Amino acid sequence: MAVRLLISVLIISLVSLTYASDPDPLQDFCVAVKDDEAKVFVNGKICKDPNMVSADDFLFPGPNIPGLNVPGNTSNPLGSKVTPVNVNQLPGLNTLGISLVRIDYAPYGLNPPHTHPRATEVLVVVEGTLYVGFVTSNPADPNVKNKLFTKTLKPGDVFVFPEGLIHFQFNVGKKNAVVFAGLSSQNPGVITIANAVFGSDPPINPDVLTKAFQVDANVIKYLQGQFCYSSAFAFYFAVVLKMAVRLLISVLIISLVSLTYASDPAPLQDFCVAVKDDEAKVFVNGKICKDPNMVSADDFLFPGPNMPGLNVPGNTSNPLGSKVTPVNVNQLPGLNTLGISLVRIDYAPYGLNPPHTHPRATEVLVVVEGTLYVGFVTSNPADPNVKNKLFTKTLNPGDVFVFPEGLIHFQFNVGKTNAVVFAGLSSQNPGVITIANAVFGSNPPINPDVLTKAFQVDANVIKYLQGQFWWNID
Repeated sequence: MAVRLLISVLIISLVSLTYASDPDPLQDFCVAVKDDEAKVFVNGKICKDPNMVSADDFLFPGPNIPGLNVPGNTSNPLGSKVTPVNVNQLPGLNTLGISLVRIDYAPYGLNPPHTHPRATEVLVVVEGTLYVGFVTSNPADPNVKNKLFTKTLKPGDVFVFPEGLIHFQFNVGKKNAVVFAGLSSQNPGVITIANAVFGSDPPINPDVLTKAFQVDANVIKYLQGQFCYSSAFAFYFAVVLKMAVRLLISVLIISLVSLTYASDPAPLQDFCVAVKDDEAKVFVNGKICKDPNMVSADDFLFPGPNMPGLNVPGNTSNPLGSKVTPVNVNQLPGLNTLGISLVRIDYAPYGLNPPHTHPRATEVLVVVEGTLYVGFVTSNPADPNVKNKLFTKTLNPGDVFVFPEGLIHFQFNVGKTNAVVFAGLSSQNPGVITIANAVFGSNPPINPDVLTKAFQVDANVIKYLQGQFWWNID
């Protein structure tokens, strides 16, 4: 066994080199510096001086920018509009491996077949009825066709599009549709298939496309005539080119070092649908995979039969006045290995999601209803004379805020009406540690002498706190 382990280590040390779309942060946060202000080029974006960072760096929108409560303009030939909140709009997302989008669809509007080269997408329908699907990559057997997985979604339904696979959404209703989606990268990228193949500049040689699609040259000529080279595409191409140069430099640097680790290893196949723990024959880090031949579109859909979707409010009649409704790998097995999950959180007036951490995930949250006072606290400074720093903001509908991985954070409804948020988390199994429950409500309890000394209070205070019932809202 020792020899095998040694061989494995030697092999691993020679391969390159990233196990997830985005490497883990090495500090509490790395707020992005704008490209035109950067003095060096890296894979992604360089960090702002931590002493210059403020809560505004973790908040979207900025001044005079509409939030995600404002519908996108769908008056275009496709009848849809994607409003992204990634590292380009929200610099605090840098290195944190997550982003959000709002997508609006006119009646019969389409988000056309596309891929995200660096991210899995998990989507929740807020309004309307969508026909959605994704197509698997090429099978090993050339006689087998790529498989299409489709579902028709209604408000509250959640669906997963695995990283890199071609997928689409089509509004099959007579009314507008709205979704929010989390993506497992701060810069997921998008490749619209039709634009890339038939609208590139310069265009792909028609002979290439004629042979690839097995059609007459006039068909290719017609298709290439549908796509115009615009200034928007020029800008996008310039950004991609700049990123490619940075990536090349980064690859040269990475080739000199060893491995980068992230919260969730990247999938090595199109998907790895989780097997229920009580049905698994082996134990692994995470969950083992279902036989791919037994996988269906239902494995990528939440809710299951006779279960409420995320359109149904959670029950906030508890002492904290809040309720978290998670959609992670335990509720949606198709999320396994894909490094992302969703939650809906409901708050009664003055309801609280108490201080807690997610040990394996960054959280990016969008307010749908209500007014929330939110914040997070940094980890211990290197200087013992400096206190942990608190970043806070008051959020209104359409605002987006980021809680970096592992940091203690909270949300408090400061309004007189109910509040609702959706949040994406950068792990299929992010975990949660509610500080009060873990410290004062563990089983068996932490020795009171430990807590008395840690909190520098009288033993009776600790005894009182340990005697409380600590409510779990998850």
